[in-house]
Amino acid sequence: MRQTFMANEANIERKWYVIDAEGKTLGRLSSEVAAILRGKNKVTYTPHVDSGDYVIIINAAKIQFTGNKEQDKMYYRHSNHPGGIKSVSAGELKAKNPERLLETSIKGMLPSTRLGEKQGKKLFVYGGAEHPHAAQQPENYELRG
Repeated sequence: MRQTFMANEANIERKWYVIDAEGKTLGRLSSEVAAILRGKNKVTYTPHVDSGDYVIIINAAKIQFTGNKEQDKMYYRHSNHPGGIKSVSAGELKAKNPERLLETSIKGMLPSTRLGEKQGKKLFVYGGAEHPHAAQQPENYELRG
């Protein structure tokens, strides 16, 4: 009789990956990074356990959009006060804060649970080509497609 494998903290092996966002499309990059954070790229994926890896994204300011998304795609936030909605286009957000653009996109693809929050904390986004995580010895990760 075969038993189903269940990952737990004792048998999870985590890696650190560096992904260069230069010239990449926002949605395609975000969906693949979300899968890495959840651990879906591993054979040992278990839905209720955080088995994902750490991801460092560099050159976030050089991300690209397809079509007219730079002007048409809007990001909204609300202060929970009457009339407190604020909106910003993707192009403006990229110019002002490219790290937040990528973080919002990727974290929106993670589950809206405590597990999803834990997985989202393993994401590090930097606008330039430098990052302070050299001590973790991250590997370069090539995106599919």
